[in-house]
Amino acid sequence: MKQCMDPENLHRRLAKIMGQVKAIDRMVEEDVPCEDVLSQINAAKSALNKVGQIILEGHINHCIRDAVANGDEAEIANFTKAIERFANMQ
Repeated sequence: MKQCMDPENLHRRLAKIMGQVKAIDRMVEEDVPCEDVLSQINAAKSALNKVGQIILEGHINHCIRDAVANGDEAEIANFTKAIERFANMQ
């Protein structure tokens, strides 16, 4: 696992998100009011966004810091692409 990630924290968060998505699926099956389903979708989306933020912060604090210190232009260019992808998730 990359040093910039905290696997235990990320796995815990992702397991919670998977539980939220399964609950949303049950809500659809049980014909729960749309407003409630949408609220849960928003909660899962926010949780997934937070996971992305945590990964991005770790990447900046470890991988990008090292790339800047070592003059690794390719890694810095890849970081720009990663930021664009993450921004498109919003």
